[in-house]
Amino acid sequence: MAQKAPGKHYRKGMSLAEFMDRFGTEEAAHDWFVEQRWGKDGRHCPRCGSVETSVSARQFTFWCPSCKQRFSVRTGTLMEESRLSLRKWAIAIYMHMTNLKGVSSMKLHRDIGVTQKTAWFMLQRIRKAFDNDDEPPFGGPIEVDEAYMGGLRENMPKAKRKTLKGRGAVGKTVVAGAKDRATNRISAEVVARPDKRTLHRFITERAAPGAKVYTDDYVIYRDLPFDHEAVRHVDGEYVRGDAHTQGIESFWSTLKRAHKGIYHKISPKHLHRYVVDFAGRHNIREADTADQMGALARGMVGKRLRYAELIAA
Repeated sequence: MAQKAPGKHYRKGMSLAEFMDRFGTEEAAHDWFVEQRWGKDGRHCPRCGSVETSVSARQFTFWCPSCKQRFSVRTGTLMEESRLSLRKWAIAIYMHMTNLKGVSSMKLHRDIGVTQKTAWFMLQRIRKAFDNDDEPPFGGPIEVDEAYMGGLRENMPKAKRKTLKGRGAVGKTVVAGAKDRATNRISAEVVARPDKRTLHRFITERAAPGAKVYTDDYVIYRDLPFDHEAVRHVDGEYVRGDAHTQGIESFWSTLKRAHKGIYHKISPKHLHRYVVDFAGRHNIREADTADQMGALARGMVGKRLRYAELIAA
């Protein structure tokens, strides 16, 4: 009897050979994107919503007689106005979803034959697919914690070190996170500062009324309007019965290892994109690889991210 593989062996993965068989041509990639967006029989015009559409004479486009315009599977998505082949987009999605810590723009540019700048822009648009604000509140129990992202002070230029006053987290970017134990889902957000008003607002927006909340003993978590229990890290206490924050801390560990080992540098300006991406990929990690790719492709619909917007100060 064959032994089960380590890790999430119950998931159905997709080997590189299987991917190449499935996405071997541009037509195959186009058909896959069409199926993810509209299903087999549900194609409609993304501009006026008409279902009376037909295949256009121009390759990989459709015709809408209602608004008398052509459209494609890219129209109204994060891929709109992209000149890259749909096959390269499919490869980028596959690589991003099959690497726990994501893929760097340097690796993507080498593997699909685009510039590093193009690969970086592709990956930022892929991350945007997970940017949703329609998630229902967590029923709990919920673990809440904050993380501090940034480089080591001794690695910073001397001029920057001189501007930092204080110790520890000074000069770092704060990320707040919540994990729902019941569903294993995570919600995380870059916040301006780790004060009481900010973190209480973060928790209130994500926790359903009556939810149980677990945190560490950071003073700002006191007086939460929830059934709240804290573990005292200051006394070396990390687990007390059901009270712990190890689940959300595991998420921080993955994010920080990716920061150091894959991306090496994430600017505060773009950190929120990586945080949303890691939370989104965590939330569908139990699904088969094909289903994860499909969820990401559907998440690209109805969103835009232009390069000028991306690099704007």
